[in-house]
Amino acid sequence: QVQVVESGGGLVQAGGSLRLSCAASGRTFSSYTMGWFRQAPGKEREFVAAIRRSEGNTYFADSVKGRFTISRDNAKNTVYLQMNSLKPEDTAVYYCAVRSFISSRPYYSTDGYAYWGQGTQVTVSS
Repeated sequence: QVQVVESGGGLVQAGGSLRLSCAASGRTFSSYTMGWFRQAPGKEREFVAAIRRSEGNTYFADSVKGRFTISRDNAKNTVYLQMNSLKPEDTAVYYCAVRSFISSRPYYSTDGYAYWGQGTQVTVSS
């Protein structure tokens, strides 16, 4: 089973930056699409960004487009989420997820991901 561990969360001022890391086990890491989702208390989990095996194929939610960047280092089995110009609305628990090898779901759908990390808290102060 794939193990997914997020890190890098914390408290940051509005307008600041934060970089999240996601380490996933498995020698076939490079074959999987990876995604970032977030969930605020009392709200549904929402899509943030995703990256396919090729770094030329990335996807972002409209709410973060232009501010967030997703990248991956397959040699290190790690995916990164660079968050710039952070807003209080970005406050949430951020989850990294591994897409199912067999999935017809859109990249922004939680149903298409098989393995999830425990989440890392991101808090943006005003």
